[in-house]
Amino acid sequence: MSSRLVSVITPVYAPMADFLQDAYASLCKQELPSGWDWEWLVQEDGLDGEIAERLPADTRIKFGSGKSGGPGVARTVALARARGELVKVLDADDQLTAGTLGRDIELLAERSNVGWTTSRVLDLIPDGTTISWEHQDPKEGPIPRRSIVDFWLNNNHRLPVHPATLCIRRQLLLALGGWMALPASEDTGLLLAANVLSDGFFIGEPGLLYRKWPGQTTMQATFVDEEAREHRTRIVEDRARALLALMG
Repeated sequence: MSSRLVSVITPVYAPMADFLQDAYASLCKQELPSGWDWEWLVQEDGLDGEIAERLPADTRIKFGSGKSGGPGVARTVALARARGELVKVLDADDQLTAGTLGRDIELLAERSNVGWTTSRVLDLIPDGTTISWEHQDPKEGPIPRRSIVDFWLNNNHRLPVHPATLCIRRQLLLALGGWMALPASEDTGLLLAANVLSDGFFIGEPGLLYRKWPGQTTMQATFVDEEAREHRTRIVEDRARALLALMG
């Protein structure tokens, strides 16, 4: 009898390849409920071919590559190869904490009305220490439809939960068209859209070590440039508002 799967999707480009071993190690430490397994879809954003050679020999790893289009495009291309009924986000420079996949799976298996989960985040500092995410986490519990969107619109486009911790039902993800084709903020766009269509759940235990380092996407000029940020925010907001209007 085949196992039920959670598909872990990781977009990567050359500067982040050094961190893949840590991401893989965090996956190998996961203890999943009986009858479940994971697959790791590593999608290279580009075609240089070096990343595949740096991955461990593990049949659960499914590598793909393609023309560079940014992380949103890489994630969605990887989704085409995913076989799991659940999809978990894992950026190449981050690590899952022990138990996070099990918590995601158990919660979504028990609550059919919940379409996605997020969890607490710990920032991983270069010296190996961790600190709590700079924003205040909500209490553990259900996240009603539209509440994330309302918070984001009324709090200077700030999210109350971290999109890098998302675990989402594959069918919901497909219905939303995958990730937005943006150079950044594609995960924010997906989280807001998912919140329009479905209730979520916030897990209070830390689920991710979010690496802070100079090469991370959120430190690059293309991310912090005000005009570029304004353009991304506008299309993310317009999409969320359009979905709200369609849902009535």
